[in-house]
Amino acid sequence: MIIRIILILACSISGLAIAFYSSTPDSSYLIFETIGGFIIGLLIALLVIKVERDIRRLSLKIIAGGVIGMIIGLLIALILGFGLSLVSQISENPQIVPWMYVLLTGILGYLGLVLGSKKVEEINYQTGHSKENPEYRILDTSVIIDGRIADICDSGFLEGNMIVPRFVLNELQFVADSSDSMKRSRGRRGLDILNHMQKSSNINIEIVEQDFPKIKGVDGKLVALAKKMNGKLLTNDYNLNKVAELQGVRVLNINELANAMKPVVLPGEQMNVKIIREGKEAGQGVGYLDDGTMIIVDAAQRLVNTNVDVVVTSVLQTTAGRMIFTELKEVADRKNQQNIKHAAESNN
Repeated sequence: MIIRIILILACSISGLAIAFYSSTPDSSYLIFETIGGFIIGLLIALLVIKVERDIRRLSLKIIAGGVIGMIIGLLIALILGFGLSLVSQISENPQIVPWMYVLLTGILGYLGLVLGSKKVEEINYQTGHSKENPEYRILDTSVIIDGRIADICDSGFLEGNMIVPRFVLNELQFVADSSDSMKRSRGRRGLDILNHMQKSSNINIEIVEQDFPKIKGVDGKLVALAKKMNGKLLTNDYNLNKVAELQGVRVLNINELANAMKPVVLPGEQMNVKIIREGKEAGQGVGYLDDGTMIIVDAAQRLVNTNVDVVVTSVLQTTAGRMIFTELKEVADRKNQQNIKHAAESNN
């Protein structure tokens, strides 16, 4: 803040001094000219501060690409300037040539700056694919807020380059600044998770400035970016998963990974579970495994808040997760004894 105040004072005083010393001492407009110089210097200082704030939001790669592009544009303008110098020798109005050179320098310098900052990422992706063929994994907002991706990376099962688009970061910031306390806490959790992942040694988090102004909605932009980078979309959003698969984008769904990592149980296996609440159907009790899998126990409604031994009867896999249907062990044992008795009687 102090440096900015010094900059404003320096530019304002310099503008005033330049206007004062460039004016004739006996000019009747000396006061107005010096005030005008002061105002121009102040506006220049404010413009510099505005540009500085915008530049701070850009990555070093974007800035370097813009500078290199501008230098190339100015070199092209310099080369063309030699041609203009020849034109000035044969031109009937040579005073117009310097202004043509200024115009050419401004246009080519601007084009080089814009194209260099926009195309540097594409050059990086193309050279990266041709040399190392890295696998880019693009994170969406939901998977960052979810947080499980950080644990997966810490465990070492997921390595490499993680791409966070700027529009996803903006959406995360918007959620963190929400007036709703629940959304605000979720957004801040997402920012904390992202900060934690940036410190991980297993992965490399890269903020990508690439945007798609013509595409509305973050989901559509994510799909477009994944197609452009030939990357995989990392999400736990069911709708985004389906839309991406329809467009040929590879998807890594955290929910599918969690379901795949749940222990496999078969009918007839025994387990111990605590009955947490009553089930929807009459007489049912509901419990949960440590990984969140729902256990439905027949004839256990009266055993709420009790640990019981159960036997698996069937397993149902749904889009929401896995459900295990069981019955009490004593009931299963009684059925087995009856089956054995019936089998013995039939043999006799």
